[in-house]
Amino acid sequence: MSNTSANTSTFIEQAEALILENLGNEQFGVSELADAMNMSRSNLLRKIKKQTKLSASQFIRQVRLKEAMELLKEGSSTVSEISYQVGFGSTSYFIKCFRELYGYPPGEVGKGAVVEESEKVRTNFLNRYRWPVIATSVVALLVASILFFNKKDAVNTVEIEKSIAVLPFKNESADSTNLYFVNGLMESALNNLQKIEDLRVISRTSVEKYRKTDKGIPEIAKELNVNYLVEGSGQRVGNQVLLNVQLIEASSDTPIWVEQYNQEVSDVFALQNDVAKKIADAIEAVVTPAELEQIEKRPTENLVAYDYYLQALDPYYSQTPEGLEKAISLFEKAIEQDSQFALAYANIAISYYLLEMSQIEKQYTEKINSYADKALLYDSKSAESLVAKAFYYIRTKEYQLALPHLEKALEYNPNSSLAVQILALFYSSMIPDTNKYLEYALKGVQLNVASDSVTQSYTYLQLSNALVSSGFVDEALKYINMSLDYNAENYYAPHLKAFILFAKDGNVERTRNLVVKEWNKDTTRLDLLQDIGKLYYIEENYDSAYTYFKKFVEAREANGLDIYLQENVKIASVYKKMGLDSEAEKLFNDFSEYCEGDQSTYRSVNLVWKYAYEGKVNEAIEQLRIFSKTENYMYWFLLIEDEPLIQPLKNHPEFDAIMQKIKDQFWENQAMLRASLEKKGLL
Repeated sequence: MSNTSANTSTFIEQAEALILENLGNEQFGVSELADAMNMSRSNLLRKIKKQTKLSASQFIRQVRLKEAMELLKEGSSTVSEISYQVGFGSTSYFIKCFRELYGYPPGEVGKGAVVEESEKVRTNFLNRYRWPVIATSVVALLVASILFFNKKDAVNTVEIEKSIAVLPFKNESADSTNLYFVNGLMESALNNLQKIEDLRVISRTSVEKYRKTDKGIPEIAKELNVNYLVEGSGQRVGNQVLLNVQLIEASSDTPIWVEQYNQEVSDVFALQNDVAKKIADAIEAVVTPAELEQIEKRPTENLVAYDYYLQALDPYYSQTPEGLEKAISLFEKAIEQDSQFALAYANIAISYYLLEMSQIEKQYTEKINSYADKALLYDSKSAESLVAKAFYYIRTKEYQLALPHLEKALEYNPNSSLAVQILALFYSSMIPDTNKYLEYALKGVQLNVASDSVTQSYTYLQLSNALVSSGFVDEALKYINMSLDYNAENYYAPHLKAFILFAKDGNVERTRNLVVKEWNKDTTRLDLLQDIGKLYYIEENYDSAYTYFKKFVEAREANGLDIYLQENVKIASVYKKMGLDSEAEKLFNDFSEYCEGDQSTYRSVNLVWKYAYEGKVNEAIEQLRIFSKTENYMYWFLLIEDEPLIQPLKNHPEFDAIMQKIKDQFWENQAMLRASLEKKGLL
């Protein structure tokens, strides 16, 4: 027993000694400690966990913090100096970790006996009153949660304490052609701040409308729903960069940090990094070492390449075909100057994807892949590189490969509005997940605020669709009305609103009339056409359903489209009712083939329709039972029992119980989702 204890002590002491030897080296982590102790990483992790109940990284951090405590008690150095002495690359992160371990900030140390005495009192109090404290804490948490989840204003206040928008910088150069350079300084400041998870940073497109505005700071901040604004003006004179930047607290319209820079162009990256770090410090945002590493990363060492890159940004963000083509040309010139310029490669890949996103014929797929691979080769920790590769996988419909790239992109840039928008679309249609769809749609609204009215209208449209899919009908109605307020000509909003109203009261006739009204405006819309047929089918008005389904099927075939194949079984049932057996059989066979290749969450429910059509009630019930075990699904599947195809299943003794389980699970999941989103300040 004593030998085991001695071995444990020796191991821990040896590990602590090695950490202390490398105290000032913030790169000395788990792998370095394992190498120093001549152990494999896995053995080190296992042994530290067994003997300290801490993970290896927690153990290393604790050793650093304990040493910091001793240094703080000596009182000869500042908190900032000590944070770097003990291997923390960020003072704010050091303060956060110190507070978590000791329960108070490092600035409180140095009061000597006060700290030690407070520790004794705290220890004695907890030992004596441990269970009463736990019981009281549980009650307090319950009360706090009730207040927290019901006071949305309070939640939003907490959430936007560290929200910020970087307004377009003003070009003070005599030469107007230098505007792109000043815009680039603004873009870089924005990009660096976006990498800090503790901040909510409004997207570039959202602030662009304020480039030439007479609105005051409080009004802009209110429109953007932020607490801080960054203003800047600059000019480039030869090889000198002159930049004035100020951080303004919106509530008081008061600058809380102001800086003037006069540096050579060769120091532009140091300037950009300094701006981001000082803004973060002024707001007291927590910047982790990993985030600091991302901020300090230089995109290129070649200033000519960087100049071409900055010139490309304005046309790139225009998102027009002409703008994207011009941007590609400039990004390529940047690569000619620096063949390892990852950001340029990534933006070319993204530009090619956007150029033909809505086109049937795709010609840039391999270019997207090639440029994305080069971007990842030269910077695998770039959000842009990861999004570029995700676009390639989306293009080739390898969705499971795209997903980790998008999630990793958001890890490196938590405020990437592009990654958030793609993830919302991803979970809406590519790999359906209503919970995640709604979460990313809500995040998208937070990051994309007050852009042009058309864009804002479609942002609210997507959010409204995500809300109704998760059963938040009233909230969905609110946002679809806002979508129409921003743009009454929104192509899809009236269609969605018709079904939101249907979800609210189940009025099929009104819903159908509203959809028919929209279709009469544009009779080429196949989405409306198949919905009208489906609404007549639900009412068992098969003659009218056939009229619209026939138009839909003929148009689909004429244009060589493979859309809405999941609806073929309902169309087939209508054709069969009309005595068109051969046509019905073809439609049903296409649906069966679709089911065989379906790997989505909804495969089992599609099989319910398949077996119901074939009259195989037991098999259909079994698939319904499988579907009832699904984690989350769209609200519309709760209405499955109202469909004519499903009526024969109602006579099965297990049908009612399974349907009730599906409904109960949906609303239980919705309640948990609501709580989670409110906790994150998203709902």
